[in-house]
Amino acid sequence: MISVREIAEAIVAREGGYVNDPDDPGGATKYGVTIGTMRRLGMDLTGDGQITTEDVKSLTRADATDIFVRHYFEEPGIAHLPEALQASVFDMYVNAGSNAVRILQRLLIKMGFPVAVDGAIGPQTAAAAQAAAQKAPDHIADAYGIERRNYYYRLADRTPSSRKYARRRDGGKGGWIKRAEEFISPKYHFTEAEHRARVSAWG
Repeated sequence: MISVREIAEAIVAREGGYVNDPDDPGGATKYGVTIGTMRRLGMDLTGDGQITTEDVKSLTRADATDIFVRHYFEEPGIAHLPEALQASVFDMYVNAGSNAVRILQRLLIKMGFPVAVDGAIGPQTAAAAQAAAQKAPDHIADAYGIERRNYYYRLADRTPSSRKYARRRDGGKGGWIKRAEEFISPKYHFTEAEHRARVSAWG
């Protein structure tokens, strides 16, 4: 089994270096760690008593990996989920926080396992996820990945400024969609035609 740290290192590599996109509500970000997260954790890397974009620029890959393992895997309790779900939920938690868990909880309800949609992995959600994985061991990861992909499309439907993350300028799949499909079996990936049909209403 791939280790949690290896998953975190892959997330860091996927997120890339420093960006400060005005359309990204997270603000300045490096390796997927936002300035807001660094402020919450008190990460004054430059030692000047403030946490600014300069601190974000100073973040190392090792720093980011440590943050993800501790605050985005261990603290939310992702280890309590079935192994088949852990990598995708972890990756989504880095990208969307507790919405990663809400997506799972809504999926569990669809599968007949009533849980509270509260974004927290408590005993009820953990038990339901384990039961769902036993019920559909060959499909649970794909089902979650598809729900995740749908979440990104719906978010872009509602928020035009976010559409560039779901659709490239040439109309192809954007980073959000490619990221979700990394955790979905190839047979369930959208074809380019299916993707373009899904986003055609965006103009």
